[in-house]
Amino acid sequence: MKRRTNWFAFIALVVMAVVLAACGGSDSGSNSANESGGKKAGKDLTIAVNQNFVTLDPQDSNNTLDNSVQQTMLEGLVGFDKDMKIIPKLAEDYKVNKDATEFTFMLRKDVTFHDGEAFNAEAVKTNFERVSDEKNGLKRYSLFSNIEKIDVVDDYTVKFTLKNSFASMINNFAHPAGALQSPKSLASGDDVARKPVGTGPYVFESWDSSDIIKVKKNDKYWNGDVAANSITFKPVVENGSRTAMLQTGEADFAYPIPTEQVETLKKQNITIENTDSIVMNYLSMNVSKEPFNDPKVREAITHAINKEDLIKVVYADYAKSATSVIAEKTQFYSKQEDQSYDVEKAKALMKEAGKESGFETTIWATNTTNYIKAMEFIQQSLAEINIKVKVEPMENGALADALWAVEDPKDAKVQMYFGGWSPSTGEADWGIRPLFSSDSFPPNSYNISYYSSKEVDKGLKEGLATSDEGERQKIYDDVQKTIWTDMPWVPISNPDNIFGKKSNLEGIVLLPDGGLSVTELQIK
Repeated sequence: MKRRTNWFAFIALVVMAVVLAACGGSDSGSNSANESGGKKAGKDLTIAVNQNFVTLDPQDSNNTLDNSVQQTMLEGLVGFDKDMKIIPKLAEDYKVNKDATEFTFMLRKDVTFHDGEAFNAEAVKTNFERVSDEKNGLKRYSLFSNIEKIDVVDDYTVKFTLKNSFASMINNFAHPAGALQSPKSLASGDDVARKPVGTGPYVFESWDSSDIIKVKKNDKYWNGDVAANSITFKPVVENGSRTAMLQTGEADFAYPIPTEQVETLKKQNITIENTDSIVMNYLSMNVSKEPFNDPKVREAITHAINKEDLIKVVYADYAKSATSVIAEKTQFYSKQEDQSYDVEKAKALMKEAGKESGFETTIWATNTTNYIKAMEFIQQSLAEINIKVKVEPMENGALADALWAVEDPKDAKVQMYFGGWSPSTGEADWGIRPLFSSDSFPPNSYNISYYSSKEVDKGLKEGLATSDEGERQKIYDDVQKTIWTDMPWVPISNPDNIFGKKSNLEGIVLLPDGGLSVTELQIK
């Protein structure tokens, strides 16, 4: 009973603080805010985002925000529409052989890169040979490691031959990592991580010392006129400051919008939209190190966290409780049994593990407002079972180095990590393999739980080897069940995509994976 009272008080305090913050923002700037709500976006757009940028090289990028900026300048052979359906981009069409080992693309003939270089089959070959060569050490290698060879059939036809059958390879080509850069820029020694050269609707202009990135209109864009003259991306980590930019008119579009500000912003004539996502927020544990190598400790932590309360506190109910290690709208999703909130059971498991008196540990996450809230919620939750958690928010680049640049698992410093993963291929393989395969330990990929399971590894290989969707569903059902039972993670939530914009902007949306799309942007 005492535990319930503590949590009720904690939630009440957070809600009270949110209400006061919302009222204060509205009272202190009501005139300018109401005026700005009615302002129209001009031709030079400013987009406020919640994190700092790391790289503009799509083949060496591992976060959705970077991908979003890249996609304004760079394009792939195919891509996704707003519902994650495959659409043509730089390829007019493609065909796949019966065994799903050969993918042939017929390319557009009217495209040039921003530096004037021709887009053709040789350019495609150059890009994909770069990312599929393990020696290059690029972060997105695992997406394209199945490529055995690339043949230039003619100037505008290119054929990929795979090492193994993989029917979902077209989803990998549609991933933002499939975006193409000018071969001249790749060969020049220029820093393509800072100055990408693509074929997209916007051209790179600058990335300044305050981490602001600006792109400008591509007057020679192959797909017609572009709506905006320029787009400026400004990282604004603190939620209140980011939404204030919408209220004052400094930003034309902002995301994510803090859930506690949604209703206030709507009243100020700012357009707010929210949609379901395939993003997974989770708490990972480094199972290669004590005490997380003990399944009883991991199970205790799982039962000690009230997902529904966390969703109320952190997301104001603009999220769904996770029911697997991938989100419901991800292809081949399989719902798992409920991991109930039960502190008494958690305490009993800690006792069985010989950890009744608890232990000290550290949790990492990026330094965004919601992630800090989530870490603090987990900190207070685990205190109930005598686990003392130190919260360490980190800047995005520093966090990426600490997590993904580790060469040897023994050198990994991560203990617990709260983060998010978006399978930007839209299907289960990329939602699971980079995070749970034994071959996916850093620096190869993103398995920072250092989790290894023969059953999971076998299932993931089998899932790639068949094009029968019914068989793949059965395989991924078993894989998800195994991981759910082993608990290297506490899958927490699938948060809504929430963004705010000026009322005359249309066609600018967040895809289910959380990526920004300006492909259909219109300024009315």
